[in-house]
Amino acid sequence: MMTTDVLLRSRLSPPESVTRREFLIGASALLLLPAGCGGGPDGASSGQSREVEHRYGVTRISGRPRRVISLGFQEHDALFALGVEPVAVRYWYGDRDDVIYPWAEDEAGGADPEILNMPFGQLNFEKIAALEPDLIMAVYAGLTEEEYRTLSEISPTVAQPAGYVNFGTPWQKATLMAGRAVGREERARRLVEGLERRFERVRREHPEFDGATVAVASYGNGEKIGFFSSQDTRTRFFTGLGFRVPERLEEIAGERFYGTISPERMDLLDADLLVWCQLSSTEGGRAAIERDPLVRQLDASREGRMVFMEGTLDDALQFGTVLSLPFLLEQAVPRIAAAVSGNEG
Repeated sequence: MMTTDVLLRSRLSPPESVTRREFLIGASALLLLPAGCGGGPDGASSGQSREVEHRYGVTRISGRPRRVISLGFQEHDALFALGVEPVAVRYWYGDRDDVIYPWAEDEAGGADPEILNMPFGQLNFEKIAALEPDLIMAVYAGLTEEEYRTLSEISPTVAQPAGYVNFGTPWQKATLMAGRAVGREERARRLVEGLERRFERVRREHPEFDGATVAVASYGNGEKIGFFSSQDTRTRFFTGLGFRVPERLEEIAGERFYGTISPERMDLLDADLLVWCQLSSTEGGRAAIERDPLVRQLDASREGRMVFMEGTLDDALQFGTVLSLPFLLEQAVPRIAAAVSGNEG
């Protein structure tokens, strides 16, 4: 059965031992390290402070943080893009010894952050405190308010913004929040504006994308078919190109970033473009989906309007960051254009 963890691409492992009660006893006495000095045209000096608003309130940060933990599953991309090397990064999926994907290698340079094996809902507060962070970035972590309050006793923590579902923060917002948090707002704005111009250029070059419908789906084991709403980062890539999600799918997803349907209602996924992602969670991958008789009945299948996001393309789509999206624009757009015209192979 399709679960939130599968849709998040989490690879769950046995939880680490968490002595939360012992941690909370001493949390109030924990002395936070002062933010490091630093300056520059878009930086903050040690005497400056700024506020970052989010769902659970406002976080005040002084100076330029030196020991940043990335608890959001893909948040380290934005930090690397801003020239910040996190001391620790939360593991999401894939290679357990490498959380830096190809599109981020240049920006990451020789970074070698500690990898935190903390599946969704299983934060190890004691481990996080031991790293002595002066900033915790958790925009893409799906924090509960209780988790946020506990983390805030360790260090200033930036949670997901209000107005969006968990794991649905637009890449623009996430990048700007990170930029403000680390004292590099101007750099963040330049990154966002530059990437938005690239999206605009693609939309001009492909007017056929404008208003076309898209369904972004995950086949899983075929018992329940998952799909992503317009608030999900995966789908936002396509809406950024001009596509729109059918209202019927939005209604099913409701206030979540995803929804599920039974295989018998596969027809709900029939759109101008049908995108299959998370193929690694499907035994047999693309071939298994293409063999499914219910998939074969779809107009999108018969007319060649399906795209399979495989390998690194799939990874880049899952991340949906200021670093992975340029890679997608370069590598995926030709395939998308071919599929929309019914020529995808």
